[in-house]
Amino acid sequence: MLDDRVAAVRAFNRFYTARIGVLRDGLLRTPHSLTEARVLYELGQRQVTEVADLRGELDIDAGFLSRLLARLQRTGLVARERSADDARRQRVRLTDDGLAAFAELDRRSADEIGAVLDALPDDDQRRLVAAMDAVRDVLTQAPQQNGFVLRAPHPGDLGWIVQAHGRLYVQQYGWDESFEALVARIVADYAADHDARREAAWIAEVDGEPAGCVLCVRRHDDADAAQLRLLLVEPRARGRGIGARLIEECLRFARRAGYARITLWTNDVLHEARRLYERAGFELVESAPHHSFGHDLVEQTWARSL
Repeated sequence: MLDDRVAAVRAFNRFYTARIGVLRDGLLRTPHSLTEARVLYELGQRQVTEVADLRGELDIDAGFLSRLLARLQRTGLVARERSADDARRQRVRLTDDGLAAFAELDRRSADEIGAVLDALPDDDQRRLVAAMDAVRDVLTQAPQQNGFVLRAPHPGDLGWIVQAHGRLYVQQYGWDESFEALVARIVADYAADHDARREAAWIAEVDGEPAGCVLCVRRHDDADAAQLRLLLVEPRARGRGIGARLIEECLRFARRAGYARITLWTNDVLHEARRLYERAGFELVESAPHHSFGHDLVEQTWARSL
């Protein structure tokens, strides 16, 4: 039985690596290998990166990474320098040419994957993305160690999101049914018309039952901005890091989808959620008093770059 499963995984690896073109000489018809392209991608996510952090993120041998960075430096794509805080640590950043190379790789990758998805009907696109989510969740150890799994919504889960919000917010804050109606509209809009390449939803599952959720959707007034919506963790499942993990997954997806920034809307009484947003790098950009859901509240807009 195990031998059959090993053979199946190996066969899929061979199929997928050939399907996405990583075996060609030069990834995405560029001079860069797969590893070089991945390093350029990671460096493109921030202005300056500690080499030790880059090595940990990519799980690359220190000597191999040093040689790869030296090669990229010789071609003028990266610059290395000693950390001002600790001379033993090295920092690396993309040069202007490196930023241009990253942008070209990122564009070609998005175009190629977009072409694959465009050839599939919408239902198959959803199945494909959900299957990839399942693979990542199964192979990621941290959620299992904390007793939860993140996955794509199953049939009935979107209804659970509405029910859970309505139930918890009346219990904890005394909000009236207009809040549940708002959640129902958000979920209905997502279910009726969302682009699987640019929008996604996650369910946190504990002991086989939904225990948390979040959505990442596009802002209709800003094509470069995503919006984090409907973050929730059941009280019985709190203290496991589920909220932080849901936010992290939302940010990771938004970056992959090509957004430049992400925003969220909340209210000042949601203290625990606000602390999670702050720890994830969000900053308060706007607040105003309003009367909603049967209460006088202060609405807040938070945002961060990606």
